[in-house]
Amino acid sequence: MPTAPLTLDLAHSADADDVFMWWPITGMVDPRSPDRVLVRPALDTAPFRFRSIPEDIQALNRHAQDAPQDRLYHISAISMACYPLVAHRYLIADCGSSFGDGYGPKLVVRDDHPARSLSDLLAAPTPPLVAVPGVHTSAYMALCHLTGGRVRPRPVRFDLIAGDVQAGNAAAGVLIHEEQLTFDQHGLRLIADLGQLWTADTALPLPLGANAVRADLDALAGPGSLARVAQLLADSLDHALSHRQTSLDYAATFSPLKTRAQLDRYIDLYVNRFTRALGPLGREAVGRLLAAGAAAGLIPHNPHAPHAEPRFLSPPR
Repeated sequence: MPTAPLTLDLAHSADADDVFMWWPITGMVDPRSPDRVLVRPALDTAPFRFRSIPEDIQALNRHAQDAPQDRLYHISAISMACYPLVAHRYLIADCGSSFGDGYGPKLVVRDDHPARSLSDLLAAPTPPLVAVPGVHTSAYMALCHLTGGRVRPRPVRFDLIAGDVQAGNAAAGVLIHEEQLTFDQHGLRLIADLGQLWTADTALPLPLGANAVRADLDALAGPGSLARVAQLLADSLDHALSHRQTSLDYAATFSPLKTRAQLDRYIDLYVNRFTRALGPLGREAVGRLLAAGAAAGLIPHNPHAPHAEPRFLSPPR
C-alpha cells in the first residue's frame, strides 16, 4: 500500500508576499477558512504535503518560542529579531526571508503632529510612545537601534497600528506589511523610513522576516528531509515568480491593497533578491541586526542556546 504523504505545517504571515511565494506547494487556500484548499498545489511535493497556516507575525513569534516541541510548526515565518530566542529549534531557510533593500517599515504620525522627522519626534521632553507590531519584531529592533532606545513601545497588532495612531493613542506608529503603502489614506504622514535609515547607517539591507525550518526535521521525517524542504521552498518561489499573474491574483485575495498597481509594487519590494537567496550580504545583514538587538538589550539570554549564531539552511547544490 502506498504511504500517505507526511503533512508539514507551513505557517506564514497572512499578507500578500508570503501567500504569493508559497501557493505552489500549499495550494491556494480560502482566506476565510485556510483549511479549505481551493486549488491544488502546482508542484509535486512528495514525500510531503504542505498545510498553509496564515497568521499574524507576532503570534508566530510567540508560537515559535512557547509551543511544546510536539506542536511546533515545521516551517514558520518569524521576525528575524526573534531568531536568537528560537535558535535551538529552527534554522533560517536561505529562501523566503523578507528584507528591505534600502527601504523598510515606515514611521508615521498624524497629519497634525508637529514632528517632521525622527529627530523632531525624539526632541520631546519624554520618550515618545510609539505603536509597534511587537517587541520581538525586527521593525522594533531597528527603531531602537536608530533611536538609541529613546522610545516607549506600545505593542499593537500590525493591521491596527494606523488606526491606533489616528485615534491619538500613540505619538507615532511603525507600519509593516501593506500598510506601508496606504498610510496616507488614514490621515497619517511619513517622518522616517526605517529601512532607508538603517541602510544609511550600516550600508546593509534591513532583515525583517525569517523563514524558519525546524532543525530536527531529519529526525522527525527521515534523513534528507531538510534538504528536500529547502529545495521545495526555492522551487515554490521560482514557480510563483514565473507565473506572476496567477500568483498576484491569489495574493490579492489576502491583501487589503485596492489596486493591482499597489499590489505589484508591494511584491516587487518584498519578494526581492534576498528573498530568493540570502547570499553573503544577506547573512552579514542578519548578523548585524542581531548584534544591534543584543547591544540594545532586546535579545534576552536563551538558556537553550546561550551563544547561538544564526544557522542557515540552503538547498542542495
